Amino acid sequence: MSSNKKYWKSVEELENSSIVEALRNNEFVEEIPTDEFLGNAEALSTSGTSRRDFLKYVGFSTAAVTLAACEGPVHKSIPYVLQPEQIIPGVADYYATTVFDGFDFANLLVKTREGRPIKIENNTIAGAKFSANARIHASILGLYDSARLKEPKVDGKNSTWSAVDLKIKSSLADAKAKGGQVVLLTNTLASPSTDKLIAEFIAKNPNAKHVVYDAVSSSEALDAFEAAYGQRALVDYDFSKASLIVSVGADFLGDWQGGGYDAGYAQGRIPQNGKMSRHFQFESNMTLSGAAADKRVPMTVAAQKQALVQIYNIIAGASVPVALDEKFKVEVVKAAQQLKAAGSKGVLVSGIEDKNAQLLVLAINQVLASEAFNTAGARQIRKGSNAAVAQLIKDLNAGSVHTLIMSGVNPVYTLADSASFVSGLKKVKTSVAFSLKEDETASIVSIAAPAPHYLESWGDLELTSGTYSLTQPTIRPIFNTKQFQDVLLSVNGTAGTFYDYLKANSGAYTAGASWNKVLHDGVAVVGASALSGGAIDAATAASAVASSKAAGDFELVLYTKTGLGDGQHANNPWLQEFPDPITRVSWDNYVTVSNADAKKLGLTNEIVANGGLNGSYATITVDGVKLENVPVIVQPGQAVGTVGLALGYGRKASLKEEMQVGLNAYALYKGFNNVQSVSIAKAGGVHEFACVQGQKTLMGRGDIIKETTLEIFNTKDAEHWNEKPMVSLDHQEVEATTVDLWESFDRTTGHHFNLSIDLNACTGCGACVIACHAENNVPVVGKAEVRRSRDMHWLRIDRYYSSESTFEGDNERKEGIAGLSSSLSTFNEMEKAGDNPQVAFQPVMCQHCNHAPCETVCPVAATSHGREGQNHMAYNRCVGTRYCANNCPYKVRRFNWFLYNKNTEFDYHMNDDLGRMVLNPDVNVRSRGVMEKCSMCIQMTQATKLKAKNEGRPVRDGEFQTACSSACSSGAMIFGDVNDKESKVAKLAADERSYHLLEHVGTKPNVVYHVKVRNT
Repeated sequence: MSSNKKYWKSVEELENSSIVEALRNNEFVEEIPTDEFLGNAEALSTSGTSRRDFLKYVGFSTAAVTLAACEGPVHKSIPYVLQPEQIIPGVADYYATTVFDGFDFANLLVKTREGRPIKIENNTIAGAKFSANARIHASILGLYDSARLKEPKVDGKNSTWSAVDLKIKSSLADAKAKGGQVVLLTNTLASPSTDKLIAEFIAKNPNAKHVVYDAVSSSEALDAFEAAYGQRALVDYDFSKASLIVSVGADFLGDWQGGGYDAGYAQGRIPQNGKMSRHFQFESNMTLSGAAADKRVPMTVAAQKQALVQIYNIIAGASVPVALDEKFKVEVVKAAQQLKAAGSKGVLVSGIEDKNAQLLVLAINQVLASEAFNTAGARQIRKGSNAAVAQLIKDLNAGSVHTLIMSGVNPVYTLADSASFVSGLKKVKTSVAFSLKEDETASIVSIAAPAPHYLESWGDLELTSGTYSLTQPTIRPIFNTKQFQDVLLSVNGTAGTFYDYLKANSGAYTAGASWNKVLHDGVAVVGASALSGGAIDAATAASAVASSKAAGDFELVLYTKTGLGDGQHANNPWLQEFPDPITRVSWDNYVTVSNADAKKLGLTNEIVANGGLNGSYATITVDGVKLENVPVIVQPGQAVGTVGLALGYGRKASLKEEMQVGLNAYALYKGFNNVQSVSIAKAGGVHEFACVQGQKTLMGRGDIIKETTLEIFNTKDAEHWNEKPMVSLDHQEVEATTVDLWESFDRTTGHHFNLSIDLNACTGCGACVIACHAENNVPVVGKAEVRRSRDMHWLRIDRYYSSESTFEGDNERKEGIAGLSSSLSTFNEMEKAGDNPQVAFQPVMCQHCNHAPCETVCPVAATSHGREGQNHMAYNRCVGTRYCANNCPYKVRRFNWFLYNKNTEFDYHMNDDLGRMVLNPDVNVRSRGVMEKCSMCIQMTQATKLKAKNEGRPVRDGEFQTACSSACSSGAMIFGDVNDKESKVAKLAADERSYHLLEHVGTKPNVVYHVKVRNT
């Protein structure tokens, strides 16, 4: 049978708020201002306004809007006097490159048009294993950030690079003469050529040292791996090889160890031959990994440590005493026993920031001989040392540091004890900061050196052992910038540029591959062998972990959000407006609390009449450091006794006013520990969130999410777990999909496009949302407009909660009801699933219905159907009646309430000349008063057909792509031509797990979903 579970988007909806119900039934969140042209209600009732008069008013308004829509902005184009040979106007060029900014990394293809980079794509060549996340897709906007540092500054005044060069050399000579310390403070570089260059610098300056600082530390895991294997690196887990995954506090689908695990994880999550991997998650905050888990157990970090020791006891046959609550012990023992039974097909990961805990993880995986545990290709993307940074701060305050050169770091913002760093910085004779912006650190140093964006830079990277990648510029530097490496070369007295140095040294890393081949491919696989060693005193580590004490009454668990990460991209409006996959809140960070703790503390959330979400404020204090007026989100699934808060917000320097949102949680990141003892108290006032969780609902209709268990999937026919909606035809029950109001035209000739979305593979990462933003020139509207339900995202990822119980358990409880009182109490308990709900993500865009409700109601035929299955929009015809939005059951159409382009009221990238350089010339920038929505990237399908035609061949399977499908690293989204019966999308459309959203409505969509299967 199909799912009969209750799904809910928010706590307010679960509690059957009357406002939520009213909002569901309101067509538009705010009333249409008809009084502006019909007068007030009193006048209307006495004026005798007839239907004829009303139509005259509406006709006049429609005509006025039509005329206004015809007045497009005038653009003057200047042709090339001498056209560059490599550039063909209208044809995109792609450059392979690799990005690593100290936090995020990926192998990329960069799309350029007429010399400007406009879009990030994933490099899919063999060996390019890391795909772009939402932040990397959005990073292209940072290239055109008007707030960038444009030229070097010395003592706060504009200067020249020659003056900077001279001052640095003079300072280094002075430091050598006086015996002062020289420190290079950088983020993790993961660049073999840069490491060599720094070694040469230290050889010439024996008083110098290199300190590596990661804003979000992985130092404890690095220390553990280094102790066991002799190398400061991290394990690169391959989840595709695991049939059982146990995670203790590791959000490996988020930013844990840099992320990038989605693709491997998703491979095992799609049921094939009756099998799929099983996933246990023990965690405090509700995370993407917890949302994807088959069994999620919310617990404090203190309890997680005890759970880890309990797992070690069972796997290794040890007997270290454990103090674990009985309610957790059952689930922990079950997970450990299944992990032991899985053997080499099992894997354990943990995000606990404790060296001994990480040693236990290594030991457990060694005992299992886990195939997913890979030491051969260890990750080189985290190298920071907490101890080295702490020593640097001591040295600074002792006055022993003469010259400090920083690159890729912003310690004034990211250090918890920022004041100590600033006081020490004042004692430094010469301080230099290489930075994209005049940020918190660059604004107080003696030399602020503008660094180029990675799309303007040369570089090399060793993201994992055995791989070598190149970073190449895709545009000439826009401003007067210079790479940190070029300055080091000058200081070292080495002739040439960093490009020359890179090319000359590359032969040592490419294993015989030519420079041009590596540059063309972007990456070379050179191979690596497993690391020797691995000796671990696990018993001592287990005893240390078991004896650790709880943080206090409340644990604060700091984390990084999917949107802003460590805060480098705080000035990026695409990321600020991106709704968090779990809370669905944009433009904010906030403290998340469990429902039980919220009631104790008097903290509340409430959806108000216009659909906006309001919440309480709280004051949180960690070791004397107080954050006041922190907004509160009551988060289902938050472990009782814990609160969560995201890092990366609260920045002010070099940010537009609109982007200066949230509070700086780094102030609470004491000792680089993401778990702190915290006190929390309610504060006065009400915070207004820009939250989309209560907006654009599908009107309360059922069977939006279809899911089943693996057991039912394997033992029952598809009609039981993928039930088809039935309707009555001539008094006979028939499948709704067989009944049509219209005669269908022939769709078997030519192309017919479908998009397949597998709910099992979707992790809610949001890369598709940002890729759609970039490809389709989707405007940013700001916090106030998002709150009014006016966000313009063409693609949204709905997040649904449901009861934590299994289907069978739900049915047994319902069948056991006896009498009215029992019925009321039982159903009430089943609805209160907020303590630990199951989560499902569902990407929703225009469904491109073959029988589209929007097309039948448009009075000017602005929206119509194409022969290839796409629902088209002719913006010039649209007069903004919004009838199509009214008639769309999926709520996927967006109305341009305002002109977002070249409008100072919306001071985002479309309001300045530099920011508009990112716009895709193949997609129209829509004006005010028109309806817009997903076009299934018709410009991309047309370009693919044209390319194949020019090459005299048919389009190959996999060539057709949309922005969202090409960005999806987990393989959840597959796009293609269903008329090609051998295509992957045709086979997926015919799969027994496939279904359409709201099939009973009869719209016959071209977007196909796949039933979610849980391995419970």
